[in-house]
Amino acid sequence: MKNSEQLENSDINRLQLFVLVTPILGFFPSLWILYRHQGSAEHRAVSRLVISLSLMWLLGSILLQAGAELRESGTISLLFLNSLLTTSYFIVSLGLMVRIWKRQPLWLPGISRIAEKFVGKHLL
Repeated sequence: MKNSEQLENSDINRLQLFVLVTPILGFFPSLWILYRHQGSAEHRAVSRLVISLSLMWLLGSILLQAGAELRESGTISLLFLNSLLTTSYFIVSLGLMVRIWKRQPLWLPGISRIAEKFVGKHLL
């Protein structure tokens, strides 16, 4: 009986992590976890990573979109870069989901460090 309970808890944990790394939508539960100081250490670390990724994507997208609207020439190239940024954000999120499925640690070079330093400092 105890093994089935541990298995169910493990499955629920993985499902919660899947929800957290869902592009765009995972930002809100991640913010809630950090704001309320809830969840395990793993959930808080993933939440910091997701918030960092989401904010970088949002800031980059806003800046590229604003640049495309302000410039007369090169608009297509900025919009193309914006689409590449958005596609990359979704692919990274999908990669994180695959890592959760394989039960591998969620760590991205550079971005995980930024998440721990800045998001961890300002939201904890």
